[in-house]
Amino acid sequence: MSLIHWAILSPFLMAVFVPFFRKYIHKIHTGWFVLLLPIFLFTYFLQFLNETMNGKTVIKTANWIPSIGVNFTAYIDGLGLLFALLITGIGALVVLYSIYYLSKVKESLHTFYVYLLCFMGAMLGVVLSDNIIVLYTFWELTSLSSFLLIGYWYTREKSRYGAQKSMLITVFGGLSMLAGFILLSIMTDTFSIREMIPQVSTLPDHPLFIPAMLLVLLGAFTKSAQFPFHIWLPDAMEAPTPVSAYLHSATMVKAGIYLVARLSPIFAGSSEWFWIISSFGLFTLFWGSFNAVKQTDLKAILAYSTISQLGMIMSLLGIGSAAIHFIDVPDNLYMAAIVAAVFHLINHATFKGSLFMVAGIVDHETGTRDIRKLGGLMSIMPITFTLAVIGTFSMAGIPPFNGFLSKEMFFTAMVNVTTLDIFNMETWGVLFPIIAWVGSVFTFVYSMILVFKTFTGKLQAEKLPKKPHEAPIGILIPPIILASLVIIFGFFANLLVPSIIKPAVASIMPRVVEGKMAAIEIEYWHGWNTELKMTLGVFALGALLFLTLAKWSKLYNVFSKRLTLNNLYDYVLLSIEKTASTLNRFYMTGVIRDYLVVIFSFFILALGSSLVIKDAFAIDLTHVAPIRLYEAVLSLVLVAGVVTILFAKSRLTAIIALGAVGYSVSLFFILFRAPDLALTQLVIETVSVALFLLCFYYLPELKKKEKKLRFKVTNLVISLGVGTIVTLIALSANSNRLFESISSYFIENSYKEAGGKNIVNVILVDFRGFDTLFEITVLGIAALGIFGMIRLRLSRGKGQ
Repeated sequence: MSLIHWAILSPFLMAVFVPFFRKYIHKIHTGWFVLLLPIFLFTYFLQFLNETMNGKTVIKTANWIPSIGVNFTAYIDGLGLLFALLITGIGALVVLYSIYYLSKVKESLHTFYVYLLCFMGAMLGVVLSDNIIVLYTFWELTSLSSFLLIGYWYTREKSRYGAQKSMLITVFGGLSMLAGFILLSIMTDTFSIREMIPQVSTLPDHPLFIPAMLLVLLGAFTKSAQFPFHIWLPDAMEAPTPVSAYLHSATMVKAGIYLVARLSPIFAGSSEWFWIISSFGLFTLFWGSFNAVKQTDLKAILAYSTISQLGMIMSLLGIGSAAIHFIDVPDNLYMAAIVAAVFHLINHATFKGSLFMVAGIVDHETGTRDIRKLGGLMSIMPITFTLAVIGTFSMAGIPPFNGFLSKEMFFTAMVNVTTLDIFNMETWGVLFPIIAWVGSVFTFVYSMILVFKTFTGKLQAEKLPKKPHEAPIGILIPPIILASLVIIFGFFANLLVPSIIKPAVASIMPRVVEGKMAAIEIEYWHGWNTELKMTLGVFALGALLFLTLAKWSKLYNVFSKRLTLNNLYDYVLLSIEKTASTLNRFYMTGVIRDYLVVIFSFFILALGSSLVIKDAFAIDLTHVAPIRLYEAVLSLVLVAGVVTILFAKSRLTAIIALGAVGYSVSLFFILFRAPDLALTQLVIETVSVALFLLCFYYLPELKKKEKKLRFKVTNLVISLGVGTIVTLIALSANSNRLFESISSYFIENSYKEAGGKNIVNVILVDFRGFDTLFEITVLGIAALGIFGMIRLRLSRGKGQ
């Protein structure tokens, strides 16, 4: 494997050693050791900037399952590098922040950092994988690790609820995405995204194109909290603030954004892709900002603001997707949307990351995040207040911060989209700038609530669990760095254009000509255009709504609290649980006979119907060896032993008959020249009979009423049915040989390739070595589980 592969896997490798840091080094916070890795990775990925700026890509492949085309291909281009730098850069700041936020005495730090490192590695795998199966593997690892991070404080009911909710919704989307990936591979005959892109001209006419698109978008929308799948994100705020700052502002929630951007060259150009992404993104922008205004928890406000901002980026990708197909467009209307999406993706990571950290600082130093209890903190926490102003003003789109620039570009894209003459934009296209403007007004309102309700007004010290004071410098450094980037990117945005933005846009729009790419430039002043007027309108109406919040906020009470997506989720989950419980009570009777009736009935119906439907029943005795006399006699002995068990009136007789059946089978192995199997069977039967005799010796004698056997037609029918089906399947399988038996291969190669004369042993140890290894592993895991339960039971018995 290359260094890139090791860079992706390094967080997983370091996670293995984190518990040892905690165990053997007590005086130093575990985070100081973990911090070294994201700093190193960020520095390592920076070296690829020069190559991506020159339009080059770095591709390294490690074979995984080459026989089916599944290889671990690491692919660094402008888009992948942008996300890799966000993941490692923000990750380093979050780890530094967590060192001061999480107590090394009260918290299980090794657990936290193991989860965090696993998430970091999984995200790097997502954004740097070219193979869609490998990408999906890392994608689900992000869901798993985020579930563990959200539920880190597992003793809290809300943490467990939020973790479960995020897991169910994102894993549902991930499985849908996997189905879409499989359809894509069927259409293109490859798992490589790079190899799919050259085939885009033929894909839209394929009948699987739309289903694949919808399934992939389900995965992207659930991960990036797009309406109506956004409901998991606010509940995920129960995670520690470092988790929220990392997962829910800069990385995990942007995985869906990344997926849409990465697959745009494949699906873009279709009206379905354009309308679905644009409309869902715009509605998510509005719905998130509208609901953020009524929240009273700082992190809840930031959660809904994240939903809104993600909708904004998604809508820009939807509008800009047309540029990938329609290249000859005047004034680069479409490309401006893609540039705005990439630029705001960077801006959002800076101002939202700092705001989450500010919310954590307020909670850490006052003991609450409830804005109804906060206020008057400006003079007590001046540095935190300054950071909050920078972050919220950027989020509101106020100059001179970077959020103003990307918001202006957003308005430009929304105004220009009304001039398009494709995809029937002349009908509903006029709504795009209207919804964008309304959503931006509410964005301004909740931004002002966030900063002024928390830091201005009267101090309510009696309502605060702790006496407020300014945070220590260590916990302030990460948000200071992010806030500084907000200002730097605001004044010197064009520094990002050649190094980050252009390469990322080129990755999303590979067919755009170089001339249009060179025209990318970010400026503050574009004259008194429509976008500037829209911005002034946002400021004016937003300020008015903020000042009159108490008068019109009652509007939220008009909507019934019962008619919400959260209640629908709870209702569906509860209905599933009730249905499952009812079904369980129906067949989980506690009687083994009932379980066997269900299992064998399904066995008969499923396999019997398959034989009939597929017309697979056939008997061909041409290649069957003749039955010899002693084989027939041995078969009669075996049957006699089984019948004896059924009608035995004493346990001793039943045990002896059962042993006779086992020994008869071992004689069959001898006749069929399998002495090792015969020896194994003899040993097992001897041990089993001996154990049965030892156990049954201590049981009471059978009573008369227990000796009477009641004949049941159901048992007879099921028994005969199972025997008949198994016999028919065996005969049909032997009669329908579609290809030559593999046994000849083993006969020819067992000694030549593996040096063993016992074919069965060679198959188990060499040809199926991994299968045997995994079976041993499963047994080992089961043994460890049993040992753990016994040890736990013993410790409880001692009162520990």
